[in-house]
Amino acid sequence: MSAAPSPFSRGTVIGMLLVGALAFVALLWFLGNSTGGSGNDGGAHVGGKGLNGFAGLAQMLESEGLDVQRLRNRQTIESTPGLLILTPPAGAEGKDIAKVVDARRYIGPTLVIAPKWFATGLQSEKAKRGWVQILSTNPPEWPGFADNVTVEIGDEKSAPASGWRLGQRRGKLPDDRQVEYGSGKGLVPIVDAGNGKILAAWLDDDGYYPGLNDLVGIDPDYGGDDEDLYPVVFVFEPDLMDNWGLADKATALLARDLVLATADNRSQPFAFDMTFNGFGASRNLLTLAFEPPFLAATICLFLAALAVAWRALHRFGPALTQGPEIAMGKAALVGNAAGLIRRAGRVHLAAAPYADAVRERIALALGLPRGLSHEEIERLIDAAQARRGIPGPTFSSAARHLRDARKPHDVTKRALVLQQIERLLK
Repeated sequence: MSAAPSPFSRGTVIGMLLVGALAFVALLWFLGNSTGGSGNDGGAHVGGKGLNGFAGLAQMLESEGLDVQRLRNRQTIESTPGLLILTPPAGAEGKDIAKVVDARRYIGPTLVIAPKWFATGLQSEKAKRGWVQILSTNPPEWPGFADNVTVEIGDEKSAPASGWRLGQRRGKLPDDRQVEYGSGKGLVPIVDAGNGKILAAWLDDDGYYPGLNDLVGIDPDYGGDDEDLYPVVFVFEPDLMDNWGLADKATALLARDLVLATADNRSQPFAFDMTFNGFGASRNLLTLAFEPPFLAATICLFLAALAVAWRALHRFGPALTQGPEIAMGKAALVGNAAGLIRRAGRVHLAAAPYADAVRERIALALGLPRGLSHEEIERLIDAAQARRGIPGPTFSSAARHLRDARKPHDVTKRALVLQQIERLLK
């Protein structure tokens, strides 16, 4: 190992970490907000800017400085305080709508706008994005939600509805024949048509709703005893709220007053749901990371990242470079050969050659004559041991024991005996 300087400066490392952190945060944000744009696809929802959309209603409320939200998460709409405006399509699941409405009865008021128009995108070079062409009507079918309420839509041959009315207020409808009405037990009318049919109403339950009472002009004390219960308002005729209807000033003011009376609180959010219209999305992961119970884990990860960064920038000396994986030279060749023999389980085969090599080295060191047999050389080595008074076994016996060894441990132990004899005779 040899010391080597870091290939990057401290500023470069800090810059790389910052860029990586920002990229990770951006990834989390885009994962939680990949909702497909503004939603201006010609649909009857808050993103729609066509005749049947409700973008104008949201813009009108925003112009008054109200907190208007566009919600794309189903769990969020069930728990967000303030007014929730639902614009489900005709084919939405009634049980899902009922689940949302029931979950919010003690959280905030809910205003449900029924669909009516069947529209397609306008095929024209001069048409702007989101413009639609009205083809026919399509009443809602929501079994499992407000089953005691009946909805009917007039046709082109029906008698005119004569606009809408609320007390002394009057207004016109874009189409005075194809009007959607509602009826059923437990409805308190808010807006009627000129023919007396209901265009908007709220559920007459155990709640007390002073804002709606004041709008309609009935007894301020009318209602139940549960002051914590929030109202559910039905707008059966969507032209009271959609962009087509809001083209009339009187209708626009009616829509504004109806929304504010339902909310009865200008300080809380005015939320439009988009999940029932196909714009649902998961919760923002970046926001979720800073909410309990995930906040504790986020703090721990942040502290761990700081500790790792501090350790990386304050290391004890430069990094150590490792040597080559395969060593060079004679020592490497011997080591590789020994490793191969050991892996093959043939260590005992090296015992006899090692004993012969030691014998030849000792013979050369003692100056013994050449041409003698192996037995004579070993006998002369034994004699030299005796003359020098070297303790331990004789060379011949030690060499014989080494040649007879079979286990690697025995080979190593007996080879050391020969190595000791060689060292003392040289």
